[in-house]
Amino acid sequence: MTLATPTLHTDRLRLRPFAEGDADRLYAMHSNAHVMRYWDSPPWTERARARRFVERCRTMADEGTGVRVALERASDGAFVGWVCLVEWNPVYRSASLGYCLGEAMWGHGYATEAARSLLTWAFDTLDLNRVQAEADTRNAASARVLEKIGFVREGTLREDCVVDGVVSDSWVYGLIRREWRPSAVPAPAR
Repeated sequence: MTLATPTLHTDRLRLRPFAEGDADRLYAMHSNAHVMRYWDSPPWTERARARRFVERCRTMADEGTGVRVALERASDGAFVGWVCLVEWNPVYRSASLGYCLGEAMWGHGYATEAARSLLTWAFDTLDLNRVQAEADTRNAASARVLEKIGFVREGTLREDCVVDGVVSDSWVYGLIRREWRPSAVPAPAR
C-alpha cells in the first residue's frame, strides 16, 4: 500500500514532501556533530548520503511503511528540518515518530508544532491507536517536546546505541489514541 506524503500547514510551518533541492540543506544539518550528538549514527561525511535520504523518503511512502516530510518556515521558506512517522503497521495500528531540526531552529517550538501536525494527520488518516518515540536520555529538549504533545515515558532501553564508541541509553515514549489531544495549545518557546 502506497502512502501519499501529505503537505500540511501550521501557523508557522509548511510540512511537505522532500525535493531534490533539499539535499544540500539535509547534508548541512546531518553533518553537524552538535545536531547529531544524540542520534544513533555519526554525522554524515559524504554528500551522497543526503540524496539517498531523499530517495528513501520516497521509497518509504511507496512501500507504505511511513512518511517523512521536510519542514520549512511559512514566513520565509527557511529549511527547519524534518519530521516522520515510520514503521507504520496497519494491522497493529501503530507507528514511530521521529524528527530532526537544524541547530538554528532549536528552542522555537517548531518540533512540537510539526509533530503535533503530523500526528493529527496520522491519527485521522492512518487510524493509529499507538505512536511510539525514543529519545536519548541525555536529550532533555527532545523529551520535553514529546511530553508537551502528550507522550508518556514508558521505560528505558539500556545501552541501546553505541556511536563512535559512546554508549547511550534511550527513553521509550508512547502515545495512545484515547490520550491524544490534538487541540492542545503548544507551550511557549523558551
